[in-house]
Amino acid sequence: MNLYPFKFYPILKERLWGGSKLGSVLGKDLNSDLVGESWEISGVAGDVSIVANGVLKGNTLIDLIDKFPEEILGESVLERFGKEFPVLIKFIDAHKDLSVQLHPNDELARKRHNSFGKTEMWYVMDADKDAQLIVGFKEGISKETYIESLKNDSLLEKLNYENVREGDAFFISAGTIHAIGAGVLIAEIQQTSDLTYRVYDYNRKDAEGNFRELHSELSIDAINYERQEDFRINYGKEPNVSNEMVNCPYFKTSILSLDKSLEFDVRHRDSFTIYMCLEGDASIKNDYGNINIKKGETVLVPAVTTTILLDTEGAKLLEITI
Repeated sequence: MNLYPFKFYPILKERLWGGSKLGSVLGKDLNSDLVGESWEISGVAGDVSIVANGVLKGNTLIDLIDKFPEEILGESVLERFGKEFPVLIKFIDAHKDLSVQLHPNDELARKRHNSFGKTEMWYVMDADKDAQLIVGFKEGISKETYIESLKNDSLLEKLNYENVREGDAFFISAGTIHAIGAGVLIAEIQQTSDLTYRVYDYNRKDAEGNFRELHSELSIDAINYERQEDFRINYGKEPNVSNEMVNCPYFKTSILSLDKSLEFDVRHRDSFTIYMCLEGDASIKNDYGNINIKKGETVLVPAVTTTILLDTEGAKLLEITI
């Protein structure tokens, strides 16, 4: 089978804090003004992506991996993760503040939930004036002080706030307390996991009038209480080259700002390649076919690929591999 570059139907998620920027900025076909997430490539049970192009249109991501495991994933990825697709790719629109939350690491997630943990990164695509993110604590605190802050409703005073604008990027390791603030639109790359410990939600109620569940007890042993200063990603911005942003055990992400076409020899990569389009448009071609990509779209290039051609007159792309 000739495994060409794949697009998938976006899986749109209504959220209490969602808005309309996934439509107005990224061109998604929304049927609500409360859409918070577009899951672009997902192997999460119950939310598995479906191919939207070519002769394999209608197959799920899991179908592809079952039929062509090494060809889709790469031999080393298959050995490490089996047939579970190891990353979850999203666009997120926070019209209102997201809950303050964190994710357990692999060890704790496996022990408690038989799941991967969740380390993730954010790239800010759009931000309203004075928009902020929460990442970590202002100062390192003790477990006891954290527990007390939950009891007396003073947690927000102890958190670290970061003003953001388009182009900012953040690495959120498992255990880091965090929240996306109102007015921020991001591209998110994360481990395949839908595991979140919510610890503060501004006393909001859902559509049925219920407070959303908090995971205060579960969070206590999962949090990194130390002050962190390495979460903001400083990355190169040289045009027409691949500028590395993150290289962690779970994914490698680079950014490409292109004003001309580029060709890559990827025969030694031994991993699939994902492109998320941040600006402009391009044609992505491998050995077996090509697909056009524009702002707000995502493409998966199978690992069996030997050469990738990015044909463009102007595009900004995130490139994700394992």
